Amino acid sequence: MIASCLCYLLLPAARLFRALSDAFFTCRKNALLAKSSSPQVEGDFAMAPRGPDQEECEGLLQQWREEGSSQVLSTPSEGPLADKGLAQSSLALLMDNPGEQDAASEDKWSSRQLSDLRAAENLDEPFPEVLGEEPLPEVQGPLWAAVPVQTGPQYADCAVLPMGALAAEQWEEDPAMVAWSIAPEPMPQEENPIWPFEGLGQLQPPPMEIPYHEILWREWEDFSTQPDAQGLEAGDGPQFQFTLMSYNILAQDLMQQSSELYLHCHPDILNWNYRFANLMQEFQHWDPDILCLQEVQEDHYWEQLEPSLRMMGFTCFYKRRTGCKTDGCAVCYKPTRFRLLCASPVEYFRPGLELLNRDNVGLVLLLQPLVPEGLGQVSVAPLCVANTHVLYNPRRGDVKLAQMAILLAEVDKVARLSDGSHCPIILCGDLNSVPDSPLYNFIRDGELQYSGMPAWKVSGQEDFSHQLYQRKLQVPLWPSSLGITDCCQYVTCHPKRSERRKYGRDFLLRFRFCNIACQRPVGLVLMEGVTDTKPERPAGWAESVLEEDTSELEPVFPRVVGTIQHCLHLTSVYTHFLPQHGRPEVTTMPLGLGTTVDYIFFSAESCENGNRTDDRLDRDGTLKLLGRLSLLSEEILWAANGLPNPFCSSDHLCLLASFGMEVTAP
Repeated sequence: MIASCLCYLLLPAARLFRALSDAFFTCRKNALLAKSSSPQVEGDFAMAPRGPDQEECEGLLQQWREEGSSQVLSTPSEGPLADKGLAQSSLALLMDNPGEQDAASEDKWSSRQLSDLRAAENLDEPFPEVLGEEPLPEVQGPLWAAVPVQTGPQYADCAVLPMGALAAEQWEEDPAMVAWSIAPEPMPQEENPIWPFEGLGQLQPPPMEIPYHEILWREWEDFSTQPDAQGLEAGDGPQFQFTLMSYNILAQDLMQQSSELYLHCHPDILNWNYRFANLMQEFQHWDPDILCLQEVQEDHYWEQLEPSLRMMGFTCFYKRRTGCKTDGCAVCYKPTRFRLLCASPVEYFRPGLELLNRDNVGLVLLLQPLVPEGLGQVSVAPLCVANTHVLYNPRRGDVKLAQMAILLAEVDKVARLSDGSHCPIILCGDLNSVPDSPLYNFIRDGELQYSGMPAWKVSGQEDFSHQLYQRKLQVPLWPSSLGITDCCQYVTCHPKRSERRKYGRDFLLRFRFCNIACQRPVGLVLMEGVTDTKPERPAGWAESVLEEDTSELEPVFPRVVGTIQHCLHLTSVYTHFLPQHGRPEVTTMPLGLGTTVDYIFFSAESCENGNRTDDRLDRDGTLKLLGRLSLLSEEILWAANGLPNPFCSSDHLCLLASFGMEVTAP
């Protein structure tokens, strides 16, 4: 029963499809025959599978030519207008009044052809009811449109429809040479997706033929005149110029552990060999004098990076993260420009301290610039370069501050000169903190009041204010056993020479017969003649010795309640805003959201306008910023499919800056 019902339901649809196809091929055949009566055209249509018998088809075509061509064909001398009328008359004959043709030659046409024509004639009529069923709703058929036929010598019968040729193309072919085809229905315009980022305009992606290096073009912002061949500049005084690059190159192990962050990337561009070649090309192109790298995988460093950088003229130092981590930080410099004075690896892990139980590390180098011999007796102050990768966890701002305090204490120790001042300092790396966050302001301003601050707020990476429980910073932030003051300096335990104790023989003998010395220790084994006697106190010996206060040997340092400070006077190379685009700078795009977490800070003398709430006015000290490589906006990186991409093989952008150091006479 069900099968029979389905058959009756499908029968009208089958008839409709068959009628449409027959009408399509019939109209195309007649229109082409109206243009030419050559045997070639007839043969082409004779090969079309129109009937069960090939000879019958040929006979029907010949009969149509003898009876109907004399009525509609005109002489070739009438030109294109006659051909146009020919096409219109053929159309009227076949589509508007098919009944007259049937009446004239009904006895000569086969039953199949008659049924086909009648089916085409009755397309607009509703289908009859079948076994009392309700009539099907009227089918809205597609529109018909005429398009020019593009025929080749081998496809004289086939119409090739070019994209976009409907209604807009000027027909250069003869208008009579037309074919019928279903006109494409107008495609509904897709609604633009809802823009999820408030306050940011949407940038349309550029055409795909634009190369990546043109989309990601970065300009060099020059703040000084061009240096001479020896790297020195004339002006107020000679300067030693150098360039420094900071780059998080994305360790392969970390990328594979967080593969969900890189689903937008083709697997080929995530291959380490591809990425390594791109990274080396960047190093060679920018050719920095000092290279600070983060997320450097240990095996890749020793097997590929270090040998390749050594061939490029670098001397490299590497510090792997503690524990079982496989990546770390590296600082490389050119020995032709600098001489190493000392290298200090920094580990933030402290056993027994929950605040410092993470495996992040840093690396601090003290370099001596090498001045050309032709300048005579001149000198340049040493340069302290610090590189680090701070903890990522956005909820643990307390850990980030403690790690930064350890690094600043190490920088203070390495960069401190004999007179108590500091040599020029550059601190760079991935700090996992956004601009104007409390951690960023602490590095730039030199002071932070942290008491009661939510831990997530320190880095500003994410907003967890909606959560009921929020970890808050306690006072003091780290224990005194860490050996670091609230001024981010190591504690010194050396008393003045006049106060040093003298532990001579006479001083120690004073404790020989004190009460504690005359008491029998608990658990002492009794041995006759050895431990069975009690020492007798000689006459004149006091029972107790006035023990001097030894508390001053303990490191005592003042602690400011709820405040940490440093005195390195650091400022950022970048302003974190692109005025020409009206957009913030970004250095990375996790999950498609652009942000800045990578920095280059350098030492500069600072003066303040009244109070700390005003803008800082930085005037260059012995270290001058001469230029920098511009960063990009979030919209531009979206146009390049984010990071990594075929041109940039890391999920971070490299930072590059040029500095100048004063050259002084001895």
